[in-house]
Amino acid sequence: MTRIHRLRPLFLFVLLASLQCGAATAAAGYGGGAEGFCSAEPSSKCSGDQPLYWKVTHPTLAPAHLQDLPGFTRSVFKRDHALITPESHVFSPLPDWINTVGAYLISPAIGAHFIMYLANMQDGSKSALPPKDVERFVFVLQGSISLTVGTGTIHSLLVDSYGYLPANTKHSMISDEPTTLVIFERRYNAIEDSHPDLIVGSTDKQPLLETPGEVFQLRKLLPTSLSYDFNIHIMDFQPGEYLNEVHYNQHGLLLLEGQGIYRLGESWYPVQAGDTIWMAPFVPQWYAALGKTRTRYLLYKDVNRNPLI
Repeated sequence: MTRIHRLRPLFLFVLLASLQCGAATAAAGYGGGAEGFCSAEPSSKCSGDQPLYWKVTHPTLAPAHLQDLPGFTRSVFKRDHALITPESHVFSPLPDWINTVGAYLISPAIGAHFIMYLANMQDGSKSALPPKDVERFVFVLQGSISLTVGTGTIHSLLVDSYGYLPANTKHSMISDEPTTLVIFERRYNAIEDSHPDLIVGSTDKQPLLETPGEVFQLRKLLPTSLSYDFNIHIMDFQPGEYLNEVHYNQHGLLLLEGQGIYRLGESWYPVQAGDTIWMAPFVPQWYAALGKTRTRYLLYKDVNRNPLI
């Protein structure tokens, strides 16, 4: 197969996405309020008036001309990857939590060794503990929580703040306003004489790290020491910047801001803020940021353990 023939599907895909953008923009009128999928928002409305990560909790569910089409979804599940889009979320009460509903986005049922879910809390909501030997990472997308650890240490977590709770750490999370969390949990893979610590922080306090040969910006929210068997990355892409890789690690990704095109295996997907992606080990992955604003996503990655164990 010639290079031209190999590129033809990508060209047609990007052309189709562009046509969808144009149709959605025309339908919205850009003055009336409705937004189409992958339409670039006016910068004054996008970043000036709305809270950080507002699009995650208020996503554009479909192109304007498809919003009323029964059965429409962009979600896809395949052997080595899944794209879970907001119109597919199913919320139900979280077991043992108080006044909280959740939507499981990634679980072992699709081949993952971790779970990833959204938790929607209200005034008076309270969390439950994860199962025995399970570690937990919490990131605040909307609202705020009070995180109480042990017998009384209290941390206030606002939007863009996070907490890592080592396995079997007694803790609770309480909200007094509408709050949305994204949570990762996995059974801790212990190694001798290594014990992770409680971590509480915020994205803006983490330094930008060097990424030799790459064009995106990277922050790591957890320490890189052997005590930790996964990390959470915050990755920023300006329009036109890209990423291309294949590796043994699994990923769970939540797009926090922006839009672009994601290649997973031999498939190409338009994605936007609010979309979730699961990537199995060694699935080819490529992302390019599109539009007029940056892309930011939050990424789970297993680290520091022998793949044979």
